[in-house]
Amino acid sequence: MILSHQGKCPQIHPSAYIAPTATLCGDVTVGAHCRIMFGACLIAEGGSIVIGSHGIVLENAVIRSTALHSVTIGNHCLVGPNAHLAGCTLEDEVFIATGACVFHAGILRARSEVRVNGVVHLKTELPEDATVPIGWVAVGSPVTILPPDQHERIWEIQKPLNFPLAVYGIERSEASMTRITERMATFLGSHADDHTSLTLSAQRPECP
Repeated sequence: MILSHQGKCPQIHPSAYIAPTATLCGDVTVGAHCRIMFGACLIAEGGSIVIGSHGIVLENAVIRSTALHSVTIGNHCLVGPNAHLAGCTLEDEVFIATGACVFHAGILRARSEVRVNGVVHLKTELPEDATVPIGWVAVGSPVTILPPDQHERIWEIQKPLNFPLAVYGIERSEASMTRITERMATFLGSHADDHTSLTLSAQRPECP
């Protein structure tokens, strides 16, 4: 399903393929020879999502942008099934494996890899050719890559990055779930005005 959101609709290169059950919403640009597969969701909310040529987004992956954090994915990148990318940058030839997560303001330099269920945390930069092993967590800049059982060390680096402020605009000391969910409900309510803007057989958006 291809949806316009807040006056922006996806732009899809004629050589790209969008699976019938994929969802593209808002200011999304899909480059030449990309493949966006079944159940994948690319949701641009305020910011943009731009995918370069030969990008592969596999089943049930989720890619989100916000007004503060756009998404840029370079050429020849692969995003695996059930992966989650939010407000991040991937340079060329980056590999995101099944179930991996990359958070807001993360930067993955060329040819880096995040393996199965790995995590690249908020404001973290992976150097070129770096690897996050299966299930491990990359955090900070310069980056530290740690196994998941090292929670205290991960938190020591992560806490000053202030996830609630960077992502929700709420200071950690005031970031109750009541405030977060009420703010998110208002923000996500803007989707009530979304509408379909594509004839799938043509693979081209038809914005109003």
